[in-house]
Amino acid sequence: MGDTVNKMDATQKQSFWKSLKSEFKKITWPDRQSLVKQTVAVCVITVILGALIAGVDTVYKIGINWLLNL
Repeated sequence: MGDTVNKMDATQKQSFWKSLKSEFKKITWPDRQSLVKQTVAVCVITVILGALIAGVDTVYKIGINWLLNL
């Protein structure tokens, strides 16, 4: 009985790797120009959002300090 379970395990593993390989063949990778544009866009948006969050945090900090000093 143990041999049957091991054979089924091996078959399932082979099937998994076979299907994984076929799925990887379906992937369409972006070209270099598109990848660079998207990377730059992500970096710019990250910096803008970081600055926005830092600004809001500073305003809240100033406001809370002002309220505590009343």
